[in-house]
Amino acid sequence: MTSSRRTFALCILAGLCLAAAQAPLGIWPMVLVGLGLSVWILTKAQTPRRAAWSGWSIGASYFAASLTWIIEPFLVDVAATGWMAPFALALMASGLALFWAAPFWSAARLGRPASILALWPLAEYARSTVFTGFPWGLQAYAWIDTPLAQIAAWSGPHGLGALTLALVALPILWGARKGTVLALTGLIALALLGTVRLGQAPETAQDAPIIRLTQPNAPQHQKWDRAYAPTFFNRQIEASRATPKPDLIVWPETSLPDWLNDAEDTLSHITRAAGGVPVLIGAQRYEGMRAFNSLALLQGDGTIGHIYDKHHLVPFGEYLPFGALLTRLGMGTLTEAVGGFDAGAGPELINLGALGTALPLICYEAVFPHQMQSPERRPRFLLHVTNDAWFGTWSGPYQHLVQARFRAIEQGLPLLRSANTGVTAAIDAHGRVLQSIALGTSGYIDTPLPARAPETLYSRSGDIPTLIALLFLFAVTLLPYATRKD
Repeated sequence: MTSSRRTFALCILAGLCLAAAQAPLGIWPMVLVGLGLSVWILTKAQTPRRAAWSGWSIGASYFAASLTWIIEPFLVDVAATGWMAPFALALMASGLALFWAAPFWSAARLGRPASILALWPLAEYARSTVFTGFPWGLQAYAWIDTPLAQIAAWSGPHGLGALTLALVALPILWGARKGTVLALTGLIALALLGTVRLGQAPETAQDAPIIRLTQPNAPQHQKWDRAYAPTFFNRQIEASRATPKPDLIVWPETSLPDWLNDAEDTLSHITRAAGGVPVLIGAQRYEGMRAFNSLALLQGDGTIGHIYDKHHLVPFGEYLPFGALLTRLGMGTLTEAVGGFDAGAGPELINLGALGTALPLICYEAVFPHQMQSPERRPRFLLHVTNDAWFGTWSGPYQHLVQARFRAIEQGLPLLRSANTGVTAAIDAHGRVLQSIALGTSGYIDTPLPARAPETLYSRSGDIPTLIALLFLFAVTLLPYATRKD
């Protein structure tokens, strides 16, 4: 095997190791192996071009393996869109891999392999924010079932990912003996710090309000089928009718079978079943020619209270980027075929009376750590309604759940999650799943509202400290280079 082929094989292996660290496998030691192998490959790259190719290959392997759920929406109607599935995965993986090629090329071009410790996390931040952002599959998520996940309360996922990369790279960049000792010391220290935070978790009050989370289990290909929709609706009616009554009932994303504007009889049916208990319902609504993916509060008397409209829509799923331009170019039929929702005004709180306030997150919105800060006061809890039937039954729903758990850790807030097909869950302020309904089953859970943790550093400052630290680290790695140039 030639040297280039051997390097390419190692790049694929590194990407697969990083993918194995993510849900559903969740083999967290693989994130150490994958990152370590990636840094080692960079140090052996002889030219910036080869370094860029290596970074791209690692990224393409990682994203292709971890984002297999991308093909699932195209398989809902196989006859019409099934042929697009492999192209969608290939384009997604190869496009996202460019964010990894850039820091590898830059580090090699500068002749400073250590600069990858700043450049790679900065590239991941760019992936999470530019072109509306796609922060799915950040390396920090590998730590979700370990104490190290708690570090996100201070650093957020980007900071935790950068720390992980730095500790893994120490033995490679600074010598095996000293670097290994420092890396192990750092990992142990972070684990101990996380363990201390877990030990400070507040207990749920005995008189905490009870919230019912429902899961109708409607497969996407049957969800809007008139032959099946009544079955899924009746499952939620029965869940809402069950006694003893909770203080609040939550239905998942787009669970109302009618447009909210035209659902008077349906809403009356829900009100009677709930027996005076308020119900938060995922619904579609319209204003003139504009449509919204919304969460509506159906009050105990049957009137609609607060309505929240999803503000961060899924590109190519809920709207077509540059749709207005495409329409002017005569491609209006294409813009009509993809999505059709308008974005809401932005994050806002729902006042639930004695239960306090909730920050609503509809599906995709839960994957953006930098968008959890409400412009109003701190909420009592996070509320996530989602339709994960789009994600299939293998990796997508579990990766989505992991990201929701990280939002709870980062904000120090409990997160209650109602999912159409699963996983519905009650998550405490430290990201631990207290109760859940398994993927692909129907039912409901009544959960006492978990207590809030103290306000976290990340909830106050967001990613600013991490970005400043990374820029400083990058400048430090360039000092020898600048001296040499002089």
